[in-house]
Amino acid sequence: MGDHIARGEEFETKAEKKLSGWGLFGSKYEDASDLFEKAANSFKLGKSWDQAGAVYVKLADCYLKLDSKHEAANAYADAAHCYKKTNTKESISCLEQSVNMFLDIGRLNMSARYYKEIAELYEQEQNLEQAIVYYEKACDLFQSEEVTTSANQCKQKIAQFAAQLEQYQKAVEIYEEIARQALNNNLLKYGVKGHLLNAGICQLCKGDVVAINNALERYQELDPTFSGTREYKLLADLAAAFDEEDIAKFTDAVKEFDSMTQLDAWKTTLLLRVKEALKAKELEEDDLT
Repeated sequence: MGDHIARGEEFETKAEKKLSGWGLFGSKYEDASDLFEKAANSFKLGKSWDQAGAVYVKLADCYLKLDSKHEAANAYADAAHCYKKTNTKESISCLEQSVNMFLDIGRLNMSARYYKEIAELYEQEQNLEQAIVYYEKACDLFQSEEVTTSANQCKQKIAQFAAQLEQYQKAVEIYEEIARQALNNNLLKYGVKGHLLNAGICQLCKGDVVAINNALERYQELDPTFSGTREYKLLADLAAAFDEEDIAKFTDAVKEFDSMTQLDAWKTTLLLRVKEALKAKELEEDDLT
């Protein structure tokens, strides 16, 4: 590994010399870019990710001097992928540079992919607010390029994080929109009940019984088969328990559903929030009596 790093440093030094030496304009940047590329590959083989990332940034600069924006954008993306292993902040910064260049030359699909990658890095860092911002940017570009599957993946992430951040109305609207779109696609129809369940759980988190019951009616109109599903039964039972302020009934409905289809961590967390709200209501009423 040390050999690879030493070779990388050698190539990098040669590249720097090319840049500082005299040469026909353009040719010295072309020569240096070849050497920086070799240096970056050597650093990658030596698993020296920070050095590889830094050299890719220098390579991007050479390409910019040669007015090769496409190659510069790719070099910034390569830098980001090296930094990803050691330095999330630098990785995000390089992806931003890459996206801006791809946007300049009209490569919207690539820009969307890298916006999504930035969102994923923020998600790993548990920075859900920033993750939402970048999933939204990616989603807009995917939609403009009609890459529907990727756009929907981004939308589901936005809704998931919005609910975690207690932005329930935003989450409800997104899940309902995804459900409506899925109804028109035979391959996606099977997922409608799951999207409506997610929307319904977010409605419950808002704590408005009238809104929950109105939503259930709306979901039946949207998809007449929904009222025959276990997802609908769960939402209807939870809405009734919420209305009656019956914690035992609420818990039983969740347990019954979970025994057949295990609830994921996201749904469990949100349902616990609803249950806590019910407990708080009960305590309030005890205090009043």
